Amino acid sequence: MTEFTDLGVGAAAEAIHRGEITSSELVDACLARIAATDGALQAWVTVDADGAAGAARERDADVRAGRPLGPLHGVPIGIKDIIDVAGMTTTAGAAAFAHTQPERDATLVARLRAAGAVILGKTVATQFAYKDPAPTLNPWSADHTPGGSSSGSGAAVAARQVPGAIGTQTVGSILRPAAYCGVVGLKGEFGQVPLDRVVPVAWSFDHAGPITRSVADAALVLGVLADTPVEIVTTDRPRLAVSRELLDLAGPTLRGHLETVMTRLTDTGATIVEVALPPSFAGIVAAGRLILEVEAAAYHEAMFADHAADYGPGIAELVMAGLARRATELARAERARAAFRDAMAPVLGMFDALVSPVAPGPAPRRAEGTGDFSLCAPWSFIGVPAISIPTGLDEAGLPLALQLVGGPGSLGRLLGAATWSEVVIDFASRPPMPGVQPDQAIRT
Repeated sequence: MTEFTDLGVGAAAEAIHRGEITSSELVDACLARIAATDGALQAWVTVDADGAAGAARERDADVRAGRPLGPLHGVPIGIKDIIDVAGMTTTAGAAAFAHTQPERDATLVARLRAAGAVILGKTVATQFAYKDPAPTLNPWSADHTPGGSSSGSGAAVAARQVPGAIGTQTVGSILRPAAYCGVVGLKGEFGQVPLDRVVPVAWSFDHAGPITRSVADAALVLGVLADTPVEIVTTDRPRLAVSRELLDLAGPTLRGHLETVMTRLTDTGATIVEVALPPSFAGIVAAGRLILEVEAAAYHEAMFADHAADYGPGIAELVMAGLARRATELARAERARAAFRDAMAPVLGMFDALVSPVAPGPAPRRAEGTGDFSLCAPWSFIGVPAISIPTGLDEAGLPLALQLVGGPGSLGRLLGAATWSEVVIDFASRPPMPGVQPDQAIRT
C-alpha cells in the first residue's frame, strides 16, 4: 500500500493515467497534508486550494473523456515565490513594496500547466532569493535550517506536502535545500529553462529547476521546464571524478561519510578517479561573488534607494557592495570566470560526473543562517549541470548528500550516473513529522 502523498511525480502521473487514482484525490491528499503540517513547517506563502481543486477536476475530466494527457497530467506542483503565477501575488519573500500581482504565468509555469500539472500554490523563498533566513523549518528538525533560498520548495517536497516543486539557483539555492531536506535537487545548464517573469538575483547565474524525491522525477520535470524531454543515459559502470580539494572542504563527519559512500559505489562497479582542479579554482568563488554583487545591485538600485530599511542584512550588504564596485573589477572577475570555465570543461568532459559535497555538512542551526553555498558556487557560476542526491543521515538524524557535477552538454550522462548512484545508495528515510496521520492509500 502506498499513501497518496508518498507518490513521486512520475508515479503519480502514471497512476492518474491508468485510472488508479484521480487528480482530485491526490490534490485533496496534499491539501490535507499541508493543513496538518504547515502550521509548524511554514513552507507555503499561498495555497490555492480552490484553484487547484478546480484544475484537478478538469484534469480528471480529460482522463474520463480519453483526451491526450501530458507527462505531468494531474500532478500537483509547488512554485517558488519569486516566479509569477497568474492570479497569485509574487512577494519575493519581501515586504509589500516589492509585491506584484501578475496577470500572466512565467513561461516555465505555463509549460507546467501545458504538461497537465496542477499548480498548488507558492512556496516560501528567502528575501529576494538571497541568504537572509525565511520562516520555513527543516522537516527533519525544527532547530535546523531547510536551506535557502528555495526553502519552502525543499521542505514541502520532503514533508510529502507535494510531489515536486520548482526552485531557483543563483549560487546554491536548489541543491543546498534539497541536501538539507533529504530530497533531490537538479540544476540544468545555464539558459536551459526560461526565466522571464522570475525575480532575478544575478542574470548571469540564475537557473530554475526541480526539487523532487527521485532523479527520474527531477529529469521528468526539468524536461517539461525546458520544453525538451531530458534523456537519462543509462550506465552500468559510471566513470566518476573526485577532487581531494573539494572533499577537504567538508567537515570531518561528512567527509568520512562521503568516502564510505564512494567506496560503496566503487565496490558496485563505478570507476572513481582522483583529479586536480585547475589553479583558477582558487579564485572562482570570489570572482563569482563580485559579479553577483554587481548584477544584484543593478536590479535593486532603485528599490533599495527608497526601501533600504526593509531589506534584510544579507541582501542589503550584497546590494551595497555591488553599488561600490568599479567596472575594472567586474571585467577582471568575468575573465577569471571564463578562465575557470575553459579549464574545467575538458576535465568534466572525461567523466560522467564530478563527485563533491553539496555543503560542508548537514543543515546548520537556524540561528547560523541558511548554510554555506561555496561548494555549489563554482558550478552555478560556470553554468554546468549539477544534482544533489541524499546519501544517509548523520548521528543527529539530519540528511547528508552528494553533489554530482556534469560537463557542458553532458546532462544525460550526469543523470545516468546519478540514477545509478541513487539505486546503489538506496536512501529511503523520511522526516519523522510527529503527529501527522497517514492519508488514504492506493494498492501498488
